[in-house]
Amino acid sequence: MTIVNEVVRLEIEDRIAVLSLDHPPVNALSRILREGIATGLGRALADPGVEAVVILCEGATFIAGADIREFGRPIAEPTLAALIATIEGAGKPVVAALHGTVLGGGLELALACHARIARPSTKLGFPEIKLGLIPGAGGTQRLPRLVGLSHALDLILTGEPIGAARARTLGLIDEIAYGDLRSAATAFARAHLEQRTPLRRIAADAGRLAGTIDPADMFDAAKMRHARIIARNDAARGALNALHAATRLPFEEGLAREREIFAELMNGPQSKAQRYLFAATRAAAKLGDLPAGTRPKPIARVGIVGAGTMGRGIAMAFLAGGLDVTIVETARESLGRGVAAIRSAFEASAAKGRLRPEAVAGRMARLTPSTALSDLAGCDLVVEAVFETLAVKREIFGKLDAIVRPDAILATNTSHLDVNQVAGGSKRPERVIGLHFFTPAHVMKLVEVVRGAKTTPEVAATAMAFVKSLGKVGVAVGVGDGFIGNRMVRVRRQEADRLVLEGAMPWDVDRVFTGFGLPMGPFRMADLAGLDLGWSREASSGRSLRARLCEIGRRGEKSKAGFYDYDAERTATISPVTEGLVRELSEAAGLQRRAITDREILERCLYPMINEGAKILEERIAARASDIDVVWVNGYGWPPVMGGPMFWADANGLGEVLEVLRRHEPALGSAFRPSGLLERLVREEGSFTGLF
Repeated sequence: MTIVNEVVRLEIEDRIAVLSLDHPPVNALSRILREGIATGLGRALADPGVEAVVILCEGATFIAGADIREFGRPIAEPTLAALIATIEGAGKPVVAALHGTVLGGGLELALACHARIARPSTKLGFPEIKLGLIPGAGGTQRLPRLVGLSHALDLILTGEPIGAARARTLGLIDEIAYGDLRSAATAFARAHLEQRTPLRRIAADAGRLAGTIDPADMFDAAKMRHARIIARNDAARGALNALHAATRLPFEEGLAREREIFAELMNGPQSKAQRYLFAATRAAAKLGDLPAGTRPKPIARVGIVGAGTMGRGIAMAFLAGGLDVTIVETARESLGRGVAAIRSAFEASAAKGRLRPEAVAGRMARLTPSTALSDLAGCDLVVEAVFETLAVKREIFGKLDAIVRPDAILATNTSHLDVNQVAGGSKRPERVIGLHFFTPAHVMKLVEVVRGAKTTPEVAATAMAFVKSLGKVGVAVGVGDGFIGNRMVRVRRQEADRLVLEGAMPWDVDRVFTGFGLPMGPFRMADLAGLDLGWSREASSGRSLRARLCEIGRRGEKSKAGFYDYDAERTATISPVTEGLVRELSEAAGLQRRAITDREILERCLYPMINEGAKILEERIAARASDIDVVWVNGYGWPPVMGGPMFWADANGLGEVLEVLRRHEPALGSAFRPSGLLERLVREEGSFTGLF
């Protein structure tokens, strides 16, 4: 065995050179790894006793991509492009032995090899679009030649990985290794030699592109399939252009075009925003104030109190995570409806091909319905998901005290209540935490992890690790009404409601929001969620537009009428009923309606949100401005290409935000009173995202 450098070893086994890469944690393609591969490969190719080369990685994964820390900086030699050219041009077979996640630059390097073999559990993909980029080392040129244009469009535009079986069907890999990967790869390379298999250099072969009769039709079909991804997305348009170059230019010219597009995107605002968000999401997963040695505890069996919309959504998320779930509801009829809804949702996913049919039965077998709280005795974690009433939640926690183990964690799914007061219903408040899932809980990625005043570090660490194990994005937040997201939404909603009374219509406000880049406006979103959330006929005063709509049975999309009217396909149209109610409420308030510009709508809805975010930072409800952005992207539909509201405010100028707030404060009041933090940052020429 030869030590090439700190992260690469070279071993020769019966004419086969094995380059072993060991650069924890994910074998990222940083300079030291590129140097080691180049040096080791050079030695193997120059050795007359070596007839083939296998490249494999130690640890949990093959090369999982580039080192994001090098993005935006001059890249030291050897570059990935140069390394790939060396591999592809080698006069001896080079085989990539793949496992774990083979992503981005790692997959580009594998495509430069003359053959690829992978473990069954391997995932392969090009996630660059999620960083506002495209594959920049030949991925857009080699992939369509290997798997065909249509499949290449899907893989690059979605950024989603595929499994080894699918990759084998497409021709992305040559063989699946069911035994020891190293042994299988060397045997594969030896067979390659014995059969005198010609070296396959993808760059020199049009491959499946040669059979593409009409690329234009494939591009049109892909644009329809991925319309939501492509809209307002510079990287998606760049990917289309690069793949178009693959269909009409010689390989080297297409490669040059790919590099041009990559460089343009790298320097563009959207990629900067998405790279920031990538780092922000990683940072949000870390609790920086944990005592040394704090370790999360394993969670295997979970319980849920409440089988309503939230309870069953949380149950589905837990079941999808492979957990045993006990769900408790007081009434057997309500329990039956909840279990039936869970099964129906899983079956619908299976019908759409998103879930294997046998997986439905497997998940349902791990669900235990019950009407007895005592059945939660053996759970590691119990989540209450009942009505947003403090007294009810405290009562449940008091009952659970007498049932669950002393080391179990009790979690509340409250969206705004004081977690400290909820914890006061338990004799072990140190074991209580908030887990605020978003609707629908099995789909939405965000979970606000609310640490109470007495929550122990171990419980906080366990909750964050548990949320991550579900494939969710956890953000630690402090106790405060509405936490991060809902607190900022409340400020926005209040201003949107006031704008409607002054002269705008709900669809005017929504149009400005979608024009800005958000997927929907506040009124359309309220219709989708249901206008009767938190509303009761007994307590209704009829003073707000929302209350008036609920009183006449317009509860949102589910009732085919809310702020908008809805047809059978749930298409929203302007409602004359809503327009009439708006005018009545304006008159009752003594307001003379006036024309309101799009700019005023945007300023009055967004800038108070930014100001509220600053207050959240001042109060330490959020540890970092980037945590606020992670919440908004993953829970409220803020476009990743815009980074998040605090990032957007920094990019557009905090001075302007402050000036607009001061201009509106005399007429509009406290929501526009600038926070001390915002004033200080403007005075010191600082930024939200540069604070921590």
